Amino acid sequence: MSTTTGLRPASGVTKGDQLPPLTLKVTRRDLIRYSGISSDCNFIHHSDKRAKEAGLPGVIAHGLLTMGMVARIVTDWVGDPAAVIDYQARFGRPVVVPDDEAGTTIDVTAKVGLVNDDGTARVDVYAKCEGQLIFGRCYAIVRLA
Repeated sequence: MSTTTGLRPASGVTKGDQLPPLTLKVTRRDLIRYSGISSDCNFIHHSDKRAKEAGLPGVIAHGLLTMGMVARIVTDWVGDPAAVIDYQARFGRPVVVPDDEAGTTIDVTAKVGLVNDDGTARVDVYAKCEGQLIFGRCYAIVRLA
């Protein structure tokens, strides 16, 4: 990375580059904390009974919490969270979080899908929980140095 701006230099980025993989842990405690911060106290994020009544397999992580956690693969790689110009995800599958200390894990991989002439790049992100993709499509547009 460039030491003057903190951003990844564009000259070193090519289409197909793989970002270092990331494994994230999500526990019920994370959901409780996020509920308080976001004011999203929907029962599906803390009550197995209510989640099942809603047709879910169990308590699920907040979509925006999951999306935010997954974005770390991009911000770590580009070197500055402010370099993320756009970040989008299409939710595909909920992340079920068991009521135990282990919680669940999300395995995140990403690759450069496109490098633009304007000094930006598109990073395609793939997040899996229990071997299944949780987003239909997820990508970030980042500014490079």
